[in-house]
Amino acid sequence: MTQISDPKSFIVENTRPAGTPLLGNKIELYLANEDLPLWQLGEEELNNLQLPTPFWAFAWAGGQALAQYILDNPDIVRGKSVLDFACGCGIEAIAAKMSGAKTVLAADIDSFAITATELNANLNQVILTTTTENLVGKDNQGWDVILAGDVCYEGPMAKEITTWLWQLSATGVLVLMGDPGRTYLPKSGLKKLIAYGVQTSSALEDTDVRNACVWEFHQN
Repeated sequence: MTQISDPKSFIVENTRPAGTPLLGNKIELYLANEDLPLWQLGEEELNNLQLPTPFWAFAWAGGQALAQYILDNPDIVRGKSVLDFACGCGIEAIAAKMSGAKTVLAADIDSFAITATELNANLNQVILTTTTENLVGKDNQGWDVILAGDVCYEGPMAKEITTWLWQLSATGVLVLMGDPGRTYLPKSGLKKLIAYGVQTSSALEDTDVRNACVWEFHQN
């Protein structure tokens, strides 16, 4: 249990509404930057706060790419039921709703990510449903499209998630993944749809630019 009693206030006080390098101000999010204390917190300080690593405070390259692709191709989600899996800051969920999705479920096991997503949805004047339920391994709950950004950064987790996503893809669900070439991205079974050059912070990504791709899970 975290020592932070009011997650909403914590997020608002430790982030600033801002656009992203790829999308500009099409979507604004509560994000951390190098001038804010949250950026400087180390592992020990996060542990003292009992705060999980705040992935939700950053718009990662894969998520930006996926959100931009949805905004550029709204027919993919228009009138459909969409799951934003491991939503983080909620950028993909917001893009889907802005593009006319009938329903959008933003899911993340980190309750702070869900709070951040709800704040960001309000900032962009869209309505989402959220959940902290771990959906990995679950049957399709009526989703037509699943969006997953930046989920291949840890081996066993990436394997478990992508196996589940392939299973859902085999039932006819359109599964799209945004990824900037992370180590555990599957080497087969994916169809590249587009690539974007995404400006990033070298403090986060060890590089100033990421070539982020949108992939479709493809049944061989």
